[in-house]
Amino acid sequence: MSLAMNKEQLADYMRQVFPQVHRDFVVDELEENVITMRLVVGEKHLRPGGTVSGPSMFGLADVSVYAIILARKGRKSLAVTTGCSMDFMRKPDGGKDMIARCTLLKLGKSLAVGDVLMYSDGSDKPVARATMTYSLPPEGSAAEAFG
Repeated sequence: MSLAMNKEQLADYMRQVFPQVHRDFVVDELEENVITMRLVVGEKHLRPGGTVSGPSMFGLADVSVYAIILARKGRKSLAVTTGCSMDFMRKPDGGKDMIARCTLLKLGKSLAVGDVLMYSDGSDKPVARATMTYSLPPEGSAAEAFG
């Protein structure tokens, strides 16, 4: 299966449906089963001690997997998160953007699973890892027709 949306189409769609947060997330690279996304780290993403907050890293992982599902299935997908396992390995640098490299491990009829490694921009040492599972709406359902 190939991509239903390219990088620019995906970014445009994200701007349309998530106007409240679209400036926080940038698609850096997009391949058939891999997406690299950036969290543009600002003051609202930091916690005391100058590090990126756990909820901000969860958001980056969640958006990354959702975006690769959209890129593969197109505007019609209303996938919802059904599971997440996250490991925090080291303190991210609060002065740098967060980079997520997400690999789509499974894209089935009813479930999708993605694995996400997150880094502080410029570092090759992961700060967190997440595995996310999404429920996909049945083909032809009202939820699937969104977009």
